[in-house]
Amino acid sequence: MSPFGLTVDRFLDQISPDDALNFVPAEMRDLIDRLGGEGSDRSGVNEIAKAMVDFVVVLENARHRTSVIGLLDESQRGQLARRLGISAAEVADPAHFDWTVEKLVELKRFFGLGGVARPSDQRSPRSQIQPRFGLFDHQLVAAKRLIRFFEEGSIRALLHFPTGVGKTRTAMHVVCGVLSRHKPCVVVWMASGKELLEQAEEAFIEAWEHLGNRSLELLTMWDDASPDLSSFEDGLLIVGLQKGSAYYRQDELWAKRLSAHTRLVVFDEAHQSLAPTYKRLTEDLLYHPPCGLLGLSATPGRTWADIDEDRRLAEMYMENKVSLEIEGHENPVSYLMNEGYLSRPEFRTLHAQPGLALTDADRNTIEQSLDLPEGILDGLSMSHQYLLAVLDAVKSLIDGGHRRVLVFAASVKHAKFVSGILASRGLSARVVTGETPAQERRRAIEQFRGASNEPMVLVNFGVLTTGFDAPQISAAVIARPTRSLVLYSQMVGRAIRGPKAGGTDECTIITVVDPALQGFGDVADAFENWEDVWC
Repeated sequence: MSPFGLTVDRFLDQISPDDALNFVPAEMRDLIDRLGGEGSDRSGVNEIAKAMVDFVVVLENARHRTSVIGLLDESQRGQLARRLGISAAEVADPAHFDWTVEKLVELKRFFGLGGVARPSDQRSPRSQIQPRFGLFDHQLVAAKRLIRFFEEGSIRALLHFPTGVGKTRTAMHVVCGVLSRHKPCVVVWMASGKELLEQAEEAFIEAWEHLGNRSLELLTMWDDASPDLSSFEDGLLIVGLQKGSAYYRQDELWAKRLSAHTRLVVFDEAHQSLAPTYKRLTEDLLYHPPCGLLGLSATPGRTWADIDEDRRLAEMYMENKVSLEIEGHENPVSYLMNEGYLSRPEFRTLHAQPGLALTDADRNTIEQSLDLPEGILDGLSMSHQYLLAVLDAVKSLIDGGHRRVLVFAASVKHAKFVSGILASRGLSARVVTGETPAQERRRAIEQFRGASNEPMVLVNFGVLTTGFDAPQISAAVIARPTRSLVLYSQMVGRAIRGPKAGGTDECTIITVVDPALQGFGDVADAFENWEDVWC
């Protein structure tokens, strides 16, 4: 028994497949019958339900709540009655029980849901780092060039490294150099998404312990963390873009005030910095000179085909781009593969049967969009043919000896369904989306990163394209169609860590393509795609 009472997974394990199926959204049941529960052995339905069912919603529905309590055994109902402060007879007749807000919260707590303090989710936005981090040669060359840019008066530059080559680590040497030379001063690091923000936090702690020359402050500003900036004048502030923008609704001058102490602003995933709100935040932080701007990107452009938009990005960074350079090698990426810094990717394309009947309006919408509309993606990804293609791709990788497979799903619903089907077929499969609670997300990622030799599949939507590092990944299934070269490059980059970076010699990238949708060309040219807009 869990410290809460009963976990959702244990409850779903103890009930029959038919009972578990009652809690699954109605539109999913036909797909489950076709993909995961055929024949007399329907035990896999319970695993699918674990991935698909939002149990908070179940317990808030009176009919489902009555069914859940009716499926508890006598001992469990007795424990629940004591938790609720009611009699065993009352809990046996939940349909006629007065469910107050307090009682409903306690019921959710019984299943480990809501209202439960999770110490691992609580974090301080302020911590003290004491001085107490080396680079590969190609990283060191780039770091020195960046430092030279800023020292010689060019106050803006962009670091362009392929994913997996160490942009964050290289940039942290520049950050530590600025903080060491200027006392007191502030460096602001901006990024979008918890994974990138946490990666920056961990990298700075490691870097400053090795490179630092004094005690300074590390402040974090994302999720619920809202540090007091009124007296902050020495250290690193890591800002989530959404949080930083939200601060404007309360105080439009906060970034300009902080700029009085700021000597460097770092914008991770710099292709986002042209967005009007983020550009305003960046320019306000640069308000008081001298202050440098360092952009980081594996794809220093915003589009595949709009050269004017890409040129505006180059102009924002004064057309100063420090790229990966290896003396004596025209193609630095090939060098990094040969030397084991990056793994050698094998690209495969898996064509699904057409899953959509696109109207002329749909095609027009796709043509005018930078990426595929969510409604079209959702309809495509949940088609029977497309799901079979994704599941076959994962199975072929596991059967081929891959031990860590990362799947990029097309929607939250798609991610949960694929994970549930894989688990029902006996694979160790977990799902991570923006809806996944922080503690559960950490647990799934830590298990996936672990040393176990058991094959594992991690299915995600929208959260692991950046800032996620699991070098053991040897294969990725890109089941999220996209016309965005930036997004595609980010997804591919999760699987190309080489052996010198703790990864694999080779990796396999399978892209699931619906013939009804157009792609954007050969992704092998991604690294050099924007060279024509940078002088």
